Amino acid sequence: MTGWVDIAALDDIPQRGGRVVKTHAGCIAVFRTIDDQVFALDDACPHKKGPLSEGIVHGTAVTCPLHNWVIDLATGSAKGADEGQVKTYQIRVEKGRLLLDPTRLTMTTAA
Repeated sequence: MTGWVDIAALDDIPQRGGRVVKTHAGCIAVFRTIDDQVFALDDACPHKKGPLSEGIVHGTAVTCPLHNWVIDLATGSAKGADEGQVKTYQIRVEKGRLLLDPTRLTMTTAA
């Protein structure tokens, strides 16, 4: 599969917020930080599969709404004493649009 997939406008995601993008591989959480960095990862916490897209974004991390696990948005790794990992996806902003790299969608299944 080639070419990046246009999934939304940057403005569709509030700063320090997240949204779900449904793909053929499953649900991906897309996040926007206060300084307009964007990140994409599986929408399931490695702990109890909580919906990360509903979590609180702070800096470049998100806190799961179920049990307060903190996930690094860049790496998908749990921070602190918690251990676990979620898959990340390449995403970029181009002319105000969010573009998702479909390559990993064909290699793996999202949450």
